[in-house]
Amino acid sequence: MTVSARAMAAATPASRDRYVDLLRVASLATVVCGHWLMAAVSTDGIGNLLALVPPLQVLTWGLQVMPVFFFVGGFSHALSYRSLERRGEGRPVYAAFLRARLQRLLRPTLVFVLVWAALALLVQLAGADGGRLAGAALRMVTQPLWFIGIYLAMVALTPPLLRLHARWGWGAFAALTGAAALVDVLRFALGVPYAEFLNFAFVWLAVHQLGFLRADGRITRPALLGAAGLAGAVLLVAAGPYPLSMVGMPGEKVSNMAPPTLALLCHGMWLVGAVQLLARPVTAWLARPRVWRGVVTANGVAMTAFLWHLTAMLGVYAAQLAAGLALPEPATAAWWAQVPPRILLAAALTAALVACFRRFEAPRPVTAAPPAAPPAAPPAARARTAEGARGSGAAAALGTTLCLLGILGLSMTGLGGLLEGHTAVLIAFPVTAPAAIGMAVGGRLAGGTFRVGPEG
Repeated sequence: MTVSARAMAAATPASRDRYVDLLRVASLATVVCGHWLMAAVSTDGIGNLLALVPPLQVLTWGLQVMPVFFFVGGFSHALSYRSLERRGEGRPVYAAFLRARLQRLLRPTLVFVLVWAALALLVQLAGADGGRLAGAALRMVTQPLWFIGIYLAMVALTPPLLRLHARWGWGAFAALTGAAALVDVLRFALGVPYAEFLNFAFVWLAVHQLGFLRADGRITRPALLGAAGLAGAVLLVAAGPYPLSMVGMPGEKVSNMAPPTLALLCHGMWLVGAVQLLARPVTAWLARPRVWRGVVTANGVAMTAFLWHLTAMLGVYAAQLAAGLALPEPATAAWWAQVPPRILLAAALTAALVACFRRFEAPRPVTAAPPAAPPAAPPAARARTAEGARGSGAAAALGTTLCLLGILGLSMTGLGGLLEGHTAVLIAFPVTAPAAIGMAVGGRLAGGTFRVGPEG
């Protein structure tokens, strides 16, 4: 049984950090609006507005806010894991932590993947995927899934990174930043093949580590953090091999996003510093009941809206073509005139899709760590309990890894060429869309503690 947003808002404890909830929603909403604005659809295919109008790439310094989402993830993961440790009284909690953090993420994601895979298969069986628009749509609709794959890795690595944070604090963040810088040296100065892929871990985990620091109240000088990050990003872009855009551009030789670079990490540092400076006044605003109910409502459907927002945008363009309305050339006056109504229609269609699929994001009860054997139990019983906990954690880790690889692979292959065996390179290995879907679904089903269905 689901709980209404009004009831959840009313039951919010005074100790809850409401600002973090707002940052989670605001970051995803910014990404959604950015995607709607940047998509330059014409009869020739789907392009990128920022590639057509390069001066607009400076807007990505405000619109590329995924670092804020990962920063919020680090904060939430630290609190969640520590809470499970306290309630588990020292017993293994890894599987319980993975289940608690990933269930709401993986259910709506896999529903999205399976629905779109079925649609793509029908389109290709009907021979309708040969057009430029249809082919481009099947490629791009899964591209935003990359961030879910990275998020899975962050969850899986939270326990060891949290231990590093407990011991070294800012030193752990500095070590990850130094590793990201070293990878860029290997990539740009020495030309070491495949070294750049290491920064998928180092850059995003460094941002994630900033969330740990916030959870402990250790970001005491956000202005200094923001200034250092902004200065670093400006210097790297101005004097180094880094492009201006903080998102990927079609056809570019170097991207700050895929794989991420030290410039993107500096960009994330200034964003974190900036949002931290706003924490106090915005938190006071969030104390208003109506405002807080809106944040709670949005948080309950944010992932579903993110997953389906490109589908909605493509639906608006498809309806425009079906109605016989011309698609103006991107970046022309006629194209800009259509932007406001097109975004409003995409928002309305996204709301309709959320109404259809939001139940898959609804939270379910979560259990804490598995009960330990009573103190008086014989040694053999305690050994079996420990062995079962370790097996449960191993199954959960395996499932997470498979889901991570499958979702990342699907974000790179897209859903075009399902029947032709189209491949893309995932960390130096070729992968097909069917294989990626199989890994994601197989990972979701792996192990008793990672199964589909009610948690606990």
